[in-house]
Amino acid sequence: MKTNNQITSFNNPILSGFYPDPSICRVDEEYYLVTSSFAYFPGIPIFRSRDLVNWEQLGHVLDRESQLNLDNLRQSEGIFAPTIRYHNGVFYVICTNVGKGGNFIVTAENPSGPWSEPFWLQDAPGIDPSLFFDDDGKAYVTGTSEAPQGGQYYGDNEIWLRELDLKSMALVGPRYGLWKGALKNAVWPEGPHLYRINGMYYLMIAEGGTDYHHSVTIARSERLTGPYYGNPGNPILTHRHLGRSYPIVNTGHADLVETQSGEWWMAALASRPYGGYYRNLGRETFLVPVVWEDGWPIVSPGTGRIEFQYGKPALPEGDKITSPERDDFDGLELGFIWNMLRTPRKRFWSLSERPGHLRLRLRAARITEQSNPGFIGRRQQHMAFSVAAKMEFVPAGEDETAGIALLQNNNYNLRMERTLSEGKNIVQLIRCFDGKETIIARKEFEGRHLYLKVSALGQDYSFYCGADENALQALSENVDGRLLSTDVAGGFVGAYIGMYVSSNGRASTNHADFDWFEYKGLTAF
Repeated sequence: MKTNNQITSFNNPILSGFYPDPSICRVDEEYYLVTSSFAYFPGIPIFRSRDLVNWEQLGHVLDRESQLNLDNLRQSEGIFAPTIRYHNGVFYVICTNVGKGGNFIVTAENPSGPWSEPFWLQDAPGIDPSLFFDDDGKAYVTGTSEAPQGGQYYGDNEIWLRELDLKSMALVGPRYGLWKGALKNAVWPEGPHLYRINGMYYLMIAEGGTDYHHSVTIARSERLTGPYYGNPGNPILTHRHLGRSYPIVNTGHADLVETQSGEWWMAALASRPYGGYYRNLGRETFLVPVVWEDGWPIVSPGTGRIEFQYGKPALPEGDKITSPERDDFDGLELGFIWNMLRTPRKRFWSLSERPGHLRLRLRAARITEQSNPGFIGRRQQHMAFSVAAKMEFVPAGEDETAGIALLQNNNYNLRMERTLSEGKNIVQLIRCFDGKETIIARKEFEGRHLYLKVSALGQDYSFYCGADENALQALSENVDGRLLSTDVAGGFVGAYIGMYVSSNGRASTNHADFDWFEYKGLTAF
């Protein structure tokens, strides 16, 4: 919808693909947003916008080994639910490293970095911490942990509060229990955010778990430490009553922001299932309008659910941010869209050894292990897409492989790779399901340069290869892609696609060179 060449509406999600647990803050006329990253490195992507719709990635909050230990973690461990806040010239991000140390804070004067080393919080149990700066300048941490009397049932949690000494970055004073959620015997009250609005304290949380019954609820109090009274209209956002066939599901885990023009908006996570109740894209970031009535927020007025399209915020038009479809690897550093699995303790990639190419040195680590394999990938962001790459690789032994991997986790993935078998050069497609590998297709191939392509239409994934980019041959077509969904594989992450090399348990000095990698989303599907 356009008027006088001005775009007056926007489409959800605002960040497609695996960008869950959004947190947002405003600094003057600019907005900053972070999301969870789990076991991917670098961690916590950070974005900037002027209109809440078009987001430019500035980098990652955790981009150094010293900040982010992900060694041997499962894909759905690691960095949970960051919160970003700004106070007196300093940006703060607080979050949890599940499996490697618990809750911590990092700071920066420039959101592009560098960010500090972690300040680890002692006596801060549980997950999903958040920061709140009160009008008197004092800082507080809210978090999620098991109810202090001990969990009476699975998911019996409590939202707690403690003061934070900003000089020592340590929690001080007593711990206060604030709220256990809106439902009687609510499960997994988590993701708390505190706000002070019109003289009242508001505590907004998620509850019901991160799947189908996910929701956003809110309570308020005249005093910071409570008691907090729930909104009689809770939940203020959920899709659990709309059925599993609804195109947007498991809505929850949200953060509020007020614009400089006085509007209120909510950034929330949700998923778009397709091919049945399968969520290959993981949990994505959506933007929803909010108004206030009788001292309570009304989310998506008139419908009460997240819509695919809304009128734009009353803000100056932001720059349209587009990522190039093809990465020719001409730079000195990898683009922000790329990630690795777990912390790379040894550099296995280079953009300088052969300029214009991404060189990946073969590693003994396998992608089916909880290790740091030779994998550099990006998020799947569309229900229909095509991926292609030009690779130069000559295997020196039957243990050496290189190609493209589509990954949900180490036990559920698809790999199209070049290798040797009985002395012959081949390209093969391997399906790993529940940790068990099956060769789906195999084709002989001679030559140094290999083009690889994956085409997906919904849950039908097709694989092509050859020496001529314009005359690729089918390796296997209409392979079921549902194994790349959390509903099959479990966990909290979305699917990744990228370049992969391995020497499968053996030492190797070999490498593969990728001339380019291309990802095209097909939005018409």
